[in-house]
Amino acid sequence: MVKDTKYYDVLGVDPGCNESQLKKAYYKLAKVYHPDKNPEAGDKFKEISHAYEVLSDPQKREVYDRHGEEGLSGDGGGGMSAEDLFSQLFGGGMFNSGQRRQPTGPRRGKDVGHCLKVTLEDLYCGKVSQLKLSKSVMCAKCDGRGGKAGAVRVCSSCQGQGVKLVIRQMGPMVQQTQVTCSDCRGEGEIINKADRCIECSGRKTVTQKKVLEVHIEKGMEDGTRIPFEGEGDQAPGILPGSVIIVLEQKPHATFQRKKNDLYFDAQIDLVTALTGGSFHIRHLDERDLLVTILPGEVIKPGEVKCIEGEGMPSLRHHVKGNLYVRFEIKFPPAYWAAPEVLQQLTQILPAAEPLPQLKDPEEVMLSNVDPAQQSRAEGGACHDEDMDDEPHQGHGVQCAQQ
Repeated sequence: MVKDTKYYDVLGVDPGCNESQLKKAYYKLAKVYHPDKNPEAGDKFKEISHAYEVLSDPQKREVYDRHGEEGLSGDGGGGMSAEDLFSQLFGGGMFNSGQRRQPTGPRRGKDVGHCLKVTLEDLYCGKVSQLKLSKSVMCAKCDGRGGKAGAVRVCSSCQGQGVKLVIRQMGPMVQQTQVTCSDCRGEGEIINKADRCIECSGRKTVTQKKVLEVHIEKGMEDGTRIPFEGEGDQAPGILPGSVIIVLEQKPHATFQRKKNDLYFDAQIDLVTALTGGSFHIRHLDERDLLVTILPGEVIKPGEVKCIEGEGMPSLRHHVKGNLYVRFEIKFPPAYWAAPEVLQQLTQILPAAEPLPQLKDPEEVMLSNVDPAQQSRAEGGACHDEDMDDEPHQGHGVQCAQQ
């Protein structure tokens, strides 16, 4: 019969709980009320630590169960204190050489990054994608101990540090190096093979498949990071880190994106460019935009026009940017019209500019060029352009080699 259940109530456990249940309860509460994470809960953390310190010591627990808090006066039992457990669980202590220092809080595991390829349509419309990952989780069969209760012991060779100092005498010099402990393989603990957990083989963790639902919001960009807190690998004594999903946009066949603006290359025929007409754009959300060129507007090769409000949506307010259309004019093939048709065109189109006065002109003919000639022609034009730009800009543009 337990006289007083106050300490059990503080930890949220039953009076009949075992050592493993006590540790779990303290670990759970310490993460919430530790001063590093909750500066306002210093008194609560002390209360939790004191309750565990008493109940984790078999002698103190027996005295407390029989006589309550009054029976603990002057008892200096030698069980593991709450500070010792906190040091073991979180990788750092609150006491060092008898002197109190600021608590460091739980160690946090590393963040893990994963790339998720998305289309421009996904970033325009939004989407929920499922990403399957493999992660380490605490073994449920042994509660992350690696073996049955009491089977895990501290390595006597390295005193639980996982490393040992080796001193070598080299003549008058003494060299001291730190090496991984060979007895425990750097783990600081030893579990006999017969006592190891069948599920995790003493590793304390097992690999588990995890499916994350990644919400891709409208307006997200290439390189956007989407964090999943606490979904990193689990390990004894640490808080799991985060899984960071990084979006990577695939190249698009039709559109190019710059911030919230879109760019589209439209090819129209010469008649439409000169006399007007319509063409369509299939947008990222499957809408068909019918674009009208007014009669007499005259679209020039390389000209850029704007369709306002048809670009990418902004991430916060979904206000859309602009859609810029760059025009390429598709000219008819050579010798496409009879002489009488060409004569009619000269009468319809604006008159050509007259030639200047020439002195003894020599008539020459144009001929087609082969690929090698084309490359030389483009290279020469680029070189000449660089020479022309140099006096004005102070430097030339490097000419790409074909």
